[in-house]
Amino acid sequence: MGAEIACSARIGRKSVAGKALLEAHEIIFRGDGARVVIPLAEISALDAAGGKLKLTYPGGTVIFEIGPQAEAWAEKIRNPKSVLDKLGVQPGQRAVLLRVPDAALAEQLRERGVMVSTRLVRDADVIFLGAETLPALAGLRQTITYMKRDGALWTLTPKGKDGIKDTDVMGIAKAAGLVAVKVVGYSATHSANKFVIPKTAR
Repeated sequence: MGAEIACSARIGRKSVAGKALLEAHEIIFRGDGARVVIPLAEISALDAAGGKLKLTYPGGTVIFEIGPQAEAWAEKIRNPKSVLDKLGVQPGQRAVLLRVPDAALAEQLRERGVMVSTRLVRDADVIFLGAETLPALAGLRQTITYMKRDGALWTLTPKGKDGIKDTDVMGIAKAAGLVAVKVVGYSATHSANKFVIPKTAR
């Protein structure tokens, strides 16, 4: 779940009122029958001034009138956080990776000084659980028994029209005794949901 703001966008010669959503890998604008998706990696020119964010990409130039947030959005686009920064994993922690769709995550974690296991181990600081379908989240309650009481569970699930809704993942996690605290765009194809044990149950 990225930053969303109500705004108007000038697309070509037309000004459209709607909402712009800044995700980890793209900007999505919807309004008055218009929908524009701008991959951040394809932006060739960027300028922010006077409350306007001007972006040029292969599809043309779009000017978002978003007010004071224009400079902040420009900074996020120029200097995006790394995946590990968004996940908040710290050196010295113990992480468990189960069915994670990103083969590079384990190596990135090790480079940060995180102890990585691909099998469940006791007292894990964080567990990453990949699930391509909702049934793959079955057994969540048992999985979290391996997690420290103040640890975290991240689910990595496909997003998009044919993906898994974050609300469905949250429902399963809630039934397992967890509370949702954060949602991030893990990649262009997957969403990451962070869950923890409620403080009253630790």
